[in-house]
Amino acid sequence: VSLLQVGWYNAVLQPAFHLPYPDDTLAFVVLSTPAMFDKALKPFVNKERLKIIRDPVDQCVSHHLSRVKEKFPDQRVDVMFDYEMLPSRKPKFLAQTAAHVAGAAYYYQRKDVKLDPWGKKKIFGVCIHPKYGGWFAIRALLLFPDIQVPFLEQPAPVDCVSSEEKRIELLEQFNFHWQDSRYRDIIEVKERYSEEQKAYFATPPAERFRLLGLSQEAQ
Repeated sequence: VSLLQVGWYNAVLQPAFHLPYPDDTLAFVVLSTPAMFDKALKPFVNKERLKIIRDPVDQCVSHHLSRVKEKFPDQRVDVMFDYEMLPSRKPKFLAQTAAHVAGAAYYYQRKDVKLDPWGKKKIFGVCIHPKYGGWFAIRALLLFPDIQVPFLEQPAPVDCVSSEEKRIELLEQFNFHWQDSRYRDIIEVKERYSEEQKAYFATPPAERFRLLGLSQEAQ
């Protein structure tokens, strides 16, 4: 987790995307690291094997964050998940922006390239973590509406893809060749997904149950 003030997030976005909390409200961005697959997902699936599982990863994350909420019985804790949408079809929060302003991972975007080679093509940005490169995911935002932290100092994310050439390579690979995962290794990483985990995420969602040994009934 990385902590932030809601105001840091709202300051860099259009009002339509603002979180409806005072600026000095405490929040945490929750990332999953490569170890999540073995340490959290597989034990969760084993335990829940006979229950209805719709999306193993989302339900696993939800399960663990509900346990976090239980640790704070006297506090209001709001949780927003990366996959949740508002009725307007906008995401509840912009995960990569939240990770960037919290200093968790650097959000590389088209505007970070001075000599833009893409013309009218749409180019999506991507977060890179200084330790895991692209081998991680942003899962949720935890908000503590009754805790104000006006004294919090904002950390800068680590700019680990600092050359123009590398940034172009990163955005090219992410936008046009994301399936081969090369963009995830744009820097030297300390840890990456296991072969089993790579196979899992490369498999279409409907076929992942078979990989986890879940029966048709569990689906």
